[in-house]
Amino acid sequence: MPTTSDKELLQAHAELWNLTFSYLKSMALECAINLGVPTAIHRCGGTASLPDLLATLPIPESKKSYLPRLMRFLVASGIFTVDVPAIGECAKVGATSTYCLTPLSYLLVDGDDTDAHQRTSLSPFVLSQTNKYHVTAAMHFSEWFTSDEGSASAEMPYMMANGTNPWAIMARDPKLNQVFNAGMAADTQFAMNFIISNCGEVFEGVTSIVDVAGGTGTAARAIAKAFPDIKCLVLDLPNVINSISSDGTVEYIVGDMMSSIPRTDAVFLKYVLHDWNDEDCVKILTQCKKAIPKPGGKVIIVDMVVGCPSKSMFKAQVLFDLLMMVMTSGKEREEHEWGKIFMDAGFNDYKTRPVMGCMAVTELYP
Repeated sequence: MPTTSDKELLQAHAELWNLTFSYLKSMALECAINLGVPTAIHRCGGTASLPDLLATLPIPESKKSYLPRLMRFLVASGIFTVDVPAIGECAKVGATSTYCLTPLSYLLVDGDDTDAHQRTSLSPFVLSQTNKYHVTAAMHFSEWFTSDEGSASAEMPYMMANGTNPWAIMARDPKLNQVFNAGMAADTQFAMNFIISNCGEVFEGVTSIVDVAGGTGTAARAIAKAFPDIKCLVLDLPNVINSISSDGTVEYIVGDMMSSIPRTDAVFLKYVLHDWNDEDCVKILTQCKKAIPKPGGKVIIVDMVVGCPSKSMFKAQVLFDLLMMVMTSGKEREEHEWGKIFMDAGFNDYKTRPVMGCMAVTELYP
């Protein structure tokens, strides 16, 4: 072992604490969203004092003394900043301090009719990922890793913890189903804004598109709005489709992507394939290939291609890969892994573009 100084040991000790207790960060973030802290700061003009927040947030008198401690943690975590007025040579967080939004917390502000920027709040996405089923599943990680059982419960920590897969849980828990669908819709709208603005040409020449496992149709509606000549359809399971009221913009079809996909010029798969193992991905893409014409048809995939040059984005990619390990039999893949799946499904060529940070857009041709 290399020689380590006392300073390095103390720093390592602090970092170990940060890692050990990092689960509290997501719980504190969830708490801030449920209290409405980002929106409260935004509605105060982008900065808010502690008295401003206490007068606005739904916190009973008995709990108000705890808010400064929560806010201190959220500031230390980079979710908010604090402007502390200096008095002489001292500066202390107090009633005259003001909390400010960061680019991260701005993503969590609920939109309203006066918002000229037409933001997409990602608060629903955070809430969809911090539910009790997800958290309980993560607590079974090490147990699952050391289990050598041949039963279905050994397939993934989520099933070990909850007795079935996420889709079955959502089918029997309407509230979770609603929260999850809202979260996916929010994240999809955020992604589609970037995709249409930065590589909208992938939809050029397409007259019809099926958004496979498209949830509530957020992506399909965004495509239909940007390209009104494209006929947009959404294919998903009954527990998703049956709860949607059609607005006439897109057509909703109940179905199973493993069995059949309607004939179309293009198939759209956003955040779908990472939920599945390689064999199932080949099955899904085989159905996609049957649905599109040859030549002229294509599959448009929005998913991670692991290997982002940014350290923070790469960390997000591998963190999401751990989520897949906990939740599903799927994974986040490097480009060579994607290429093998594409070829195994019978496709001849593909083009990948990393257009939105962690995510890439891939055009897949038969």
